[in-house]
Amino acid sequence: MTISKPVFDRLGLGVWIGAFLVVLVLVLWAPDTRSVLMAYRYGSEEFLAGRPLYNVQSEMGYLYAPAFAALYVPVLKLGPHLGGLVWHIIGFAVLTFAAMRQVRKLGGSELTWLLSFGVFLALPMALGAIRNGQATILLTGACWLLTLSALEGRRAETFFWASVAIIAKPTAVIMLLLVGALRFRLIPVLALSVLFVIALPYAFAPAGYLTDQYRVFAGMLTSMAVDNTSHFVPTDFTAPFTRVGLPIPEFGATIMRIVMALFTLFTVVWFDRKLERGTADLAIFLTATFYMCVFNPRVEPNTYAMVAVPAGLAIALLWREERGGVLASILSVMLFVTGLTGVERHIQDFSYPWFRPIAVTIIAGSLIWWFWARARDKVARDKVMNERPVANG
Repeated sequence: MTISKPVFDRLGLGVWIGAFLVVLVLVLWAPDTRSVLMAYRYGSEEFLAGRPLYNVQSEMGYLYAPAFAALYVPVLKLGPHLGGLVWHIIGFAVLTFAAMRQVRKLGGSELTWLLSFGVFLALPMALGAIRNGQATILLTGACWLLTLSALEGRRAETFFWASVAIIAKPTAVIMLLLVGALRFRLIPVLALSVLFVIALPYAFAPAGYLTDQYRVFAGMLTSMAVDNTSHFVPTDFTAPFTRVGLPIPEFGATIMRIVMALFTLFTVVWFDRKLERGTADLAIFLTATFYMCVFNPRVEPNTYAMVAVPAGLAIALLWREERGGVLASILSVMLFVTGLTGVERHIQDFSYPWFRPIAVTIIAGSLIWWFWARARDKVARDKVMNERPVANG
């Protein structure tokens, strides 16, 4: 392995933590600069006052479930400086804990190097969402921990992390559906978590008010999924075609999303059955986040933070198992450089919105193919082992 312990055992993880400490300083210095927390505070303030949470005429503003507004109230009460600090720490801590837990499940040698190198590669793509305080960071960590807990059959943990994920963003439902398809016995737990999140705000606000907000929220989500007349520019798989003047019709895009959803389901089931535990968990979550980013009609550049850390760990695992090589080197550079496209304005203007879906498709597609090849090789080895006693006889 050419990139090994002397360099990244401490450096990568140190850069990851150091960059976050810089973010905390910036939050204390200017809490509302490059931040989405104003929208979160607005939602909680409107919730406390019993006023409408949503503006159906705008594609921006507060776009989260009523439960998010209710549970963000304690952060609101802490004020913009301390509250912003606490919110950033929660999201970063959950994501980092999920990555650490994943690395422990991978097992083998050089676990510290795996974590350190993985988060180092992921940092440029994840840092924008971390800096902005976006719920995407909490969503990623919660969905990851949900996946690990569910695949281990831990019901209480599955309920908790499913609830946190749904509160963070409604798109967590995609992860719940995949987990339910992999572990049928956990479907009641997952359904209970959804009902719990829906019911939770009723403990803090009048029933009539909340029922009306849920109705508006559901209508808003439906309209945003199919309305192309807003100023929002999606950064999903349709963006490259739109950039070259060949926009994909909404019906065609929907068909493609359904086809890829079926492919994602088939792939994660294959990984769950054929790969060794630990590696299967990472492959499943990487595949899920790839779908949630590239085929989500409401994706934006910072949403790709979801796929950054699992992709970084997968590349580190590829590097360890194959002892470097051309593929690992190319993917390492691609992931790191893709996250840097937002640093300079001219590069950002050139690459927005088409570059990230293409780059992430190449990176995640290559890693999924590598996991698939490992699963196929494992099946072949198991077949040889099962046939060997018969041949000796």
